[in-house]
Amino acid sequence: MKYDYLVVGAGLFGAIFAYEANKAGKKVLVIDRRPHVGGNIYTEEVEGIQVHKYGAHIFHTSDKEVWDYIQQFAEFNRYTNCPVARYKDEMYNLPFNMNTFSKMWGIKTPEEAKEIIDRQIKEAGIKEPANLEEQAISLVGRDIYEKLIKGYTEKQWGKRASELPSFIIRRLPVRFVYDNNYFNDQYQGIPIGGYTQIIEKMLEGVEVRLGVDFFEDREILESEADHIIFTGMIDAFYDYCYGELEYRSLRFETETLDMENYQGNAVVNYTEYEIPYTRIIEHKHFEYGCQGGYGNTGTPAIQKTVITREYPAAWEKGAQPYYPMNDEKNNALYERYGELAEKEEHVIFGGRLGMYRYYDMHQVIAEALKCVKENLYGYDGARTRDYSNSDS
Repeated sequence: MKYDYLVVGAGLFGAIFAYEANKAGKKVLVIDRRPHVGGNIYTEEVEGIQVHKYGAHIFHTSDKEVWDYIQQFAEFNRYTNCPVARYKDEMYNLPFNMNTFSKMWGIKTPEEAKEIIDRQIKEAGIKEPANLEEQAISLVGRDIYEKLIKGYTEKQWGKRASELPSFIIRRLPVRFVYDNNYFNDQYQGIPIGGYTQIIEKMLEGVEVRLGVDFFEDREILESEADHIIFTGMIDAFYDYCYGELEYRSLRFETETLDMENYQGNAVVNYTEYEIPYTRIIEHKHFEYGCQGGYGNTGTPAIQKTVITREYPAAWEKGAQPYYPMNDEKNNALYERYGELAEKEEHVIFGGRLGMYRYYDMHQVIAEALKCVKENLYGYDGARTRDYSNSDS
């Protein structure tokens, strides 16, 4: 059987392309080496709770086209991302806002907060930041850096802040209002019932093979399709001919606890370097009320909760890559692979790994729709914006 498209990867980018291609009458085969569809946005139900298997995923966008598109596959709740940071025995609201500053310095007004931050920046006397540590201090002062940035960032990237390039932090949002909403986007929420249903609906009527490694059966798979949509690692596709791009990996430890409510928030960041995990996720709080634990909703409280500790990990061949290391060296190497990709007539690269970009979900959707318009319908889909600037 000959297919019009072989889609490698059943994540968000691959599923959108497969859905639109199938709708356009194309014959599509989707493969994924994992035993499930959904890629990193995969959710599964445990004790009546939707568990984000590969870390917290909060959908947010200001792009109405993207918002309208994703909503055709699921109803979204009004979840607002309000993470909390724990430093030793102190709890701070994120992002940095007046609630954070009031707790840290015992102040009440924006003027007081601005005065302290400006003074600390001036005292540091950093004119041209040489590394991430100096960049952060020059933006928000030493107190916020030491308690809420330093340890978390060093765990996340696997290097000391003084060894990381300054451009990793181009800006740090500092809000002089009492507002814990992490994102500035107009639309925000989480699909009621989890993300997996979205991918399953997209792939209805499409042939899907799970537990299939493209590289193990590459010759046969390539011969079965006229075109390939590849959402895996672009350097692996070219057998690392120019060398390996760098990625960061993650490790998750999930457990079910016999209690109603473990930490009172969906996401708590642990900012001390000495604590090996970066955050603990308590999944029931993503769907407040719907999954119990909120006595004033009339919903019976579930006397179970599921938590996940998220550990950063160095990536090596064979490990699952979660996001690219977009520093100067790796971006230059990606450009070389990008030149090879430009010459391909029958292969299209997409997604975080195929495009080597730290995309959020809304950016993946935008790129997938752009790819659909250009390749299925033969025109440059009027999406000229750069979707590579991620907020999370």
